Amino acid sequence: MDISTFDDLLRAARAQTQPQRLLFVFAAAELPDGCTPEERARFEAGEGGALTPVMSVDKSPDELANFAALADESRQFGGDWAVVFAAGLAGRDGRAPNAAEAGAALDRMIAAIKVGALESFMPFDRTGSPIVLA
Repeated sequence: MDISTFDDLLRAARAQTQPQRLLFVFAAAELPDGCTPEERARFEAGEGGALTPVMSVDKSPDELANFAALADESRQFGGDWAVVFAAGLAGRDGRAPNAAEAGAALDRMIAAIKVGALESFMPFDRTGSPIVLA
């Protein structure tokens, strides 16, 4: 299945043979220390900057109706974010991943995002549109 939208991600997770947990890490765009004037200008124009994880959550695919529901929930917990990274975590033997497994996977996601290893995650902007990070 080709996954190019948030709804595709939900459908794919629901269609798996093993129960899934969806993992989400919300990241804010920040201007790094020691930035150049050109980097500052790009950042102020809405481009560039560093992505810093600010919160995370795991959900079963059935706990989310759509992206708007996820975004609404994120606002309840505060924290401004620019990008949400999504990944799936498969269960085993008909059992969904437990809280410890999901927490460990989220910790690995956060660590990967901090070092810019983003290739395993689907990034979405605040409207739920998939984005390509350069």
